[in-house]
Amino acid sequence: MDREDQSKIEREQAFRQLVTTHTPYMRIVACTIVGQLQADDVVQEAWVSIYKGLPKFQHRSSLKTWITTITANEAKNYLRKQSRSPLLESLTDEHGEVMQERFDKSGRWSRPFAPWHTETPEALLCNDQLTDYMQRAIEQLPEQQRIALQLKECNGMSLNEICNILEVSPSNVRVLIHRARHKLLEQVENFR
Repeated sequence: MDREDQSKIEREQAFRQLVTTHTPYMRIVACTIVGQLQADDVVQEAWVSIYKGLPKFQHRSSLKTWITTITANEAKNYLRKQSRSPLLESLTDEHGEVMQERFDKSGRWSRPFAPWHTETPEALLCNDQLTDYMQRAIEQLPEQQRIALQLKECNGMSLNEICNILEVSPSNVRVLIHRARHKLLEQVENFR
């Protein structure tokens, strides 16, 4: 085996290792943006883009950040092709009065939550119903809010990672997450 063949085999092995290492994380990003059914297609398209772009990678960011950005862009392109492009919600608050009642001037809750007890079978059934209700409520959130909330709360991503994926500023991410939490809290209050 000559040097060129050996080099090709080593590159292929390195790329296989790259795929094995990063695909699970890429799938999380894709699932969050386009949903589980389309995530595998998005990840596959992202790997094609990564393979084509790897020689041009300039190390301006970490490899993981670069791969995550490509995955998020592929997911957004998929949404655009489906005519459901995500739009950043207006930063004006449509629930300003409600939020002022709910939070004090320092930004803390103005009143504590009532405790929930789950000792009885009825309460346990209620929890299952609440879980289903909340899942539907999350799915009905505006797309950017849903994605930001799921990336932060379900996947434990940092604000900077979410900023890279959504291509918005950290303050916008905080606003998106805050609004999503607020809307979900309203849903919980309506559920009782």
